[in-house]
Amino acid sequence: MFETSWGPRLVSSGAEFRLWAPSAPSIELAVGDAKGEPAVFLPMEKDDAGWWRLTTDKVSVGGAYGFRLNDGLVVPDPASRRQFGDVHSLSVLTDPNAYRWTTPEWNGRPWEETVFYELHTGTFSQKGTFEGIEDKLDFLKSVGITTIELLPVAQFMGKRGWGYDGVMLYCPHEAYGGDAGLKRLIDAAHSRGLSVFLDVVYNHFGPDGNYLGAYAPEFFHEEIHTPWGPAIAYDEEPVRAFMIENSLYWLEEFRFDGLRLDAIDSIKDTTDTPLVKELAAAVRKRFPGRHVHLTTEDDRNITWHIERGETGQPLLVSGEWNDDLHHTVHVLATHEQEAYYADYTRGSVSQIAKSLATGFVFQGDYSPVRDKKIGSRSEHLPPTAFVNFIQNHDQIGNRAFGERLTDLASRRMVECAQAILLLSPHIPLIFMGEEWGETHPFCFFTDFDGDLADAVREGRRSEFAKFTAFHAAETRELIPDPNAETTFAASMLDWSELNRPNHLRRLEQVKRLLKIRRETIVPLLKNVPANCGSYYSAEDTLAFAVVWTLQDGKALHLFANLSDEPWPLPSDLTPTDLTAGDLVHAYPANADSRLADGTLPPTSVVFRLSDQKLIMGGTA
Repeated sequence: MFETSWGPRLVSSGAEFRLWAPSAPSIELAVGDAKGEPAVFLPMEKDDAGWWRLTTDKVSVGGAYGFRLNDGLVVPDPASRRQFGDVHSLSVLTDPNAYRWTTPEWNGRPWEETVFYELHTGTFSQKGTFEGIEDKLDFLKSVGITTIELLPVAQFMGKRGWGYDGVMLYCPHEAYGGDAGLKRLIDAAHSRGLSVFLDVVYNHFGPDGNYLGAYAPEFFHEEIHTPWGPAIAYDEEPVRAFMIENSLYWLEEFRFDGLRLDAIDSIKDTTDTPLVKELAAAVRKRFPGRHVHLTTEDDRNITWHIERGETGQPLLVSGEWNDDLHHTVHVLATHEQEAYYADYTRGSVSQIAKSLATGFVFQGDYSPVRDKKIGSRSEHLPPTAFVNFIQNHDQIGNRAFGERLTDLASRRMVECAQAILLLSPHIPLIFMGEEWGETHPFCFFTDFDGDLADAVREGRRSEFAKFTAFHAAETRELIPDPNAETTFAASMLDWSELNRPNHLRRLEQVKRLLKIRRETIVPLLKNVPANCGSYYSAEDTLAFAVVWTLQDGKALHLFANLSDEPWPLPSDLTPTDLTAGDLVHAYPANADSRLADGTLPPTSVVFRLSDQKLIMGGTA
């Protein structure tokens, strides 16, 4: 079992407890009683590197412990594996080898097979636990999902929250089922051939329950400010080890198949080697015999971390979340153009075509919203270097009322977007409920109280003041209170909706699309050449064409018309036989026959696969 620098370690004489607090004048181990209250205090010794250590048999597996500072404050272990109660309680000593895996031979799935299903544990089921997810694994497999991605589960304050306010990054949330419940879920998923990813946050800690600054101020750079407070001091080796070892811990002890690194652009690393580079290299080295993958979220549109090797294999990170693709689809589907959507104007259908063909929209281009050039060239990367989506937790939950795309766009527009997402050669991600067209919102919610609750509520509402609909203070008062239990309850998936004809229809469509992807597209994704995509976008309309050269020279063609008028295909799209090869998918059903006549009907999508690549004359 992988040994971390932080946290307790079982030894023959009991357990060794460790805490890095280089400037603390004294640290004592607090031994808890049966009620989880500190009862006995044992002095610890500090080494030259600032680590306080004590080996003792006074804490048995399942027993409570913590640390008492020189001012009398008793704190939990920042690397706690289990909590006796909430983030302010004592920690619990665990045995990492106690769980007996039923799928020890599981080695994961190849990256190109990935179809992500992003979910929030607390609102995915009425149980709101890991067990509640386990109950639905057979359903998810039947849909065609291959990979479940959990929003962060590290212990945060309260029972309700997105998870991005975690303060104990080694501790699965007790309200969800703790470490044992999480291992059972992953084991059950693997027994069904499903991979499991975890969203992890290494750019900040939550505002309630983070005691690190009380005994290790060296953990932070007070002079470097972030939206969440002082920056994490990644130039300190124990701090760097805390995060890198955390990633290895999840992948080894819990057998996760991959991690999604949240907002790496917000990691303020002052060293010469970016944390993500060192972390990803450590993961690649540690798990050479398993299909273990990393994905990242980064607002900068950088590419150095998703570059490929000579044989096309990811060198560090397998895929980058592509917000650009989402934004172009959202603008075209909803006509919204405020805030960051202003960079993706409705008339620029070339943006969606460019993103599908070459990765990012902004590849060193000027962004009016950000008033600077954004991004790096990405056309040389294979489509599988990008994780695409038309909805996710952020893009739904960061709306004032948490509306889903189903409520914001026409049915036909959503179904066109869904086909483009699931049949394009990128790695697709759908958000829980999207497979059947869930209409319940997914709001931003927390479980804070007092001044912190007030600050979060008012801060949340003030964020929307720049939107026309919320210029007036009275309209901002209508935005749901994140701390209200009703906001959380409104965000629960309504599984009864599956019984409604329109939702069953959407579900069957998604199943068909994923079956086509699995049988027709995935086999062509392993050895995709560089610069494989090209595109044509029509001026003064919402129509475009994209072609990707995939494995063995196979050409996947996409024709899309997202306008309300028919699109006569330009004569310079050659060869003139637009029906060469095989039909992969047409929406609506007659779109392919119209394409053969040189016209694409309104709000339609056609995918074709052939040995002959169309020359995209007039490519934007």
